[in-house]
Amino acid sequence: MIHFVLLIVCAGAIYLSCEWFVNAVEWLGERLKVGKMAVGTILAAFGTALPESVVTLVAVTTGATDEAKQIGVGAAMGGPLALATVAYGVTGAMLLLKRRRERVEAAAPTGAPASGRASGPGDETLGNAKDMERLAKDQKWFLPIFFLKVALGLVAFTFKPALGVLFFAAYAVYFWREIRSSRADEDTDDEEEELEPLKLQPKAASPATWAVAVQTLATLVVIFIAAHFFVKQLDVIGPMLGLSATVTALLLSPIATELPEIMNAVIWVRQGKTRLALANISGSMMIQATVPSGIGLIFTSWQFDGPLLWSGIVTMAAITYLLLTMRAHRLTPARLAVAGAFYVVFAIGLVPILG
Repeated sequence: MIHFVLLIVCAGAIYLSCEWFVNAVEWLGERLKVGKMAVGTILAAFGTALPESVVTLVAVTTGATDEAKQIGVGAAMGGPLALATVAYGVTGAMLLLKRRRERVEAAAPTGAPASGRASGPGDETLGNAKDMERLAKDQKWFLPIFFLKVALGLVAFTFKPALGVLFFAAYAVYFWREIRSSRADEDTDDEEEELEPLKLQPKAASPATWAVAVQTLATLVVIFIAAHFFVKQLDVIGPMLGLSATVTALLLSPIATELPEIMNAVIWVRQGKTRLALANISGSMMIQATVPSGIGLIFTSWQFDGPLLWSGIVTMAAITYLLLTMRAHRLTPARLAVAGAFYVVFAIGLVPILG
């Protein structure tokens, strides 16, 4: 039972740390004068995706065998899969619950019916056309990079490790584009969002910069440690539940490592900041598609087996579905929640592959 208790404690620690982290990172974005979208796609994404990149780096540089190094490759593939399916799916489900609750609260005083097919909580599109265009652009960046990442896992040639540098360069270009476009959008954005007081200085109208930095760094440390122990508990609980190590690594560990991003999305949706929630996921996906991949290409043979290839196919299918929906400006909470079904498809498809 101690492992189940530790699992719950770690999950709680991650959630509470993310509460403090999103609070600090919004103030950090204000201090650095970056746009709201860049707070999600760059600052929050970089902070929460950094631990996974470190895991990949440690696995591929210190692994004594090819099997040990393959753990890093699996992490580089599992992260984007969990984000494209589970993270987006959970965000859609949270939006459905939030909007349903708002409809009930709005209808209660007048006695009007709380439900109706014509304007159900899952039928309203997310954001405006500009927001959808920005999110669709992130997916259009991600998809070709991820396709190249999967394609390189199917071939072998001598200079493949040198291509890892291209993935780092791709993220550098994305980083520069996001900062530049986000600042331009900030200048033309009339929508002002009042920041909540910094939790470290709750009575200060404008917290000290040192307090913002300390809260940001401290919460990242706690998130990293708690996520590490969360994964360790899953490694023990998986076999206890009759799951093989392979199934645990492919199905449960990716969700555990992306738990900070999922928690961030849940918190921002609860606060009514859907743009930041979606931007955090799309920004994290760009990091996961480039930085761990570049590390893996440089330090491993980067050869895919059946499960890794299947994870890549499902990830690309999920992103294609989301991209088509975003470009048509028809992304609703219900359609966003459908992305989670792709993870179920991945789990079902693993059965014959592992068999």
